[in-house]
Amino acid sequence: MKESLAELERWGADVIFGRARGFRAGMTRLAMSALSGVFRMLVRTRLLVFRRRWKQQAHLGTHVISIGNITVGGTGKTPVTEMLARTLRDRGRKVAILSRGYKSRKLKEPQKWKDENQIPVDPDEMPKVVSDGRALLLDSKYAGDEPFMLAQNLNGVSVVVDKDRIKGGRFAVRQLGADTLVLDDGLQYLRLAHGTDIVLVDRTSPYGTGHLLPRGTLREPPANLCRASYILITKCDGSPNDALVEELRRHNPFAPIIECAHGPRYLEELFTGKRQPLEFLRDKWVAAISGIAVPESFERSLESLGARVEIRRHFPDHYRFTRKEIDAFMNRCIERDMELVVTTEKDAVRFPKPTDVTVPIWFLRIEVEILKGHDEWEEMIDRLCHPHAPGDPILRFREAYGI
Repeated sequence: MKESLAELERWGADVIFGRARGFRAGMTRLAMSALSGVFRMLVRTRLLVFRRRWKQQAHLGTHVISIGNITVGGTGKTPVTEMLARTLRDRGRKVAILSRGYKSRKLKEPQKWKDENQIPVDPDEMPKVVSDGRALLLDSKYAGDEPFMLAQNLNGVSVVVDKDRIKGGRFAVRQLGADTLVLDDGLQYLRLAHGTDIVLVDRTSPYGTGHLLPRGTLREPPANLCRASYILITKCDGSPNDALVEELRRHNPFAPIIECAHGPRYLEELFTGKRQPLEFLRDKWVAAISGIAVPESFERSLESLGARVEIRRHFPDHYRFTRKEIDAFMNRCIERDMELVVTTEKDAVRFPKPTDVTVPIWFLRIEVEILKGHDEWEEMIDRLCHPHAPGDPILRFREAYGI
């Protein structure tokens, strides 16, 4: 059953990205295009409902920063969320990250929690607490890939998971003492009021496939970039982005634009924690395995570092590998005399230990570097550390346009 669903998901992705050919794929794309028109109307209506205040947003009495995008996956939100949370923590903010916990499993029973007066918290008010800022409290199965990664890498930052992020935010403020909430993948989460919207745009594919869901990968039309307080162009390589910036300015003439690179920093062995510089990959025969939205980007990164990628194994995004699948893959690597197996950091958190680890398994650690817009980034951090400062141009812009 699991394999059938994974195959269906993979085929659906092939249809959307144009890799699937033939009559069936063509008819499916035609049907999806019609549904995209319906989806466009739903998006427009939903935004209107909140903009006209026919439906009220929740306000939690503290600053809420949304990090999101207008496309499905692949813009590098997790490294940016980590960089932002770490920076705010280092500047003295008490940060909690609110995540939906995509594809995480439901707990058999809620975690037990007592407030500062040692009174148990009502289970109905309990989100999943991945980290209280001091210790990891859940594994990746129940936390979700990205929340677990963030909790693992961010000491001093709380990570809370719940589809109802209002509930998660209330818990973070009341029980964890958070004064700054970072809403992971939150641009479309309108039930909770955002003080700041940081929107990521992938330089290599700014508008995904150019079609709205389900025909394409756009969650909203590009014109909705007008809602961004700040725009981060991700996955830059140092070359000029003038044409993209000009295009973004047509959608949003006010938001500061920051250009950044997502790049590997080092290799870490999965089960030992041993680290190696990136040069370690040069001229090595490598098997790449991943369950991410755009595996080709990961594999190109390995090749750019000098690896000889001989085996490529793709699984659907957020796929939870089984021991049987990994054992079969490792046997293939042994038969083909591979020197290394390399996966992504996101996949590493749900990678079961194979029966035979004759071929060592490594993951690439990815970090963000600001290439252009350092002053704008610092100004943003200052505003977030001192919210509601008089004369804040972002606040004036939001008030003027009723956003």
